[in-house]
Amino acid sequence: MNKVVVFQLGNEQYAIPIEQVVSIEKMAAPTVIPQMPDYMLGVVRIRGELVPVLDMVKILYRHSYIQTEKTRLIVVQTEDLVVAFIADDAKEILDIPSEAMKKLNMLAYRQTPYFLGVANLPERLITLIDANRLFESLEGMQVIKERIKENQS
Repeated sequence: MNKVVVFQLGNEQYAIPIEQVVSIEKMAAPTVIPQMPDYMLGVVRIRGELVPVLDMVKILYRHSYIQTEKTRLIVVQTEDLVVAFIADDAKEILDIPSEAMKKLNMLAYRQTPYFLGVANLPERLITLIDANRLFESLEGMQVIKERIKENQS
């Protein structure tokens, strides 16, 4: 059984293992930090900590998210820091039976090693993401780490 937090990006549903998720927050306007990668919109303060806000739509689909009243920040703990991914909607916490998980062996997924697999459920497909691998795979992620550490000292 895999316990995950399910969220919506456009018409697709994705999930992050619950042990990587710190919290789900309402969208807050990020403070812009100049010269950051285009998918990083800035930082927000969550429980006194500066957290980089990353546009998941931009990362996965190369266009910007559109904010609605359902837009949420999925706050996740990576190996090095806490980051917030923007999602169109945070759906639910779900138990995915191990037998519903399908590994991805398609060529395209070699370029997306952060996809852990797809949950093949009766009514829907949910792509599982390893938040740590996703963050580590982003171009410019080192710059983000350095700037956040500077701002926290």
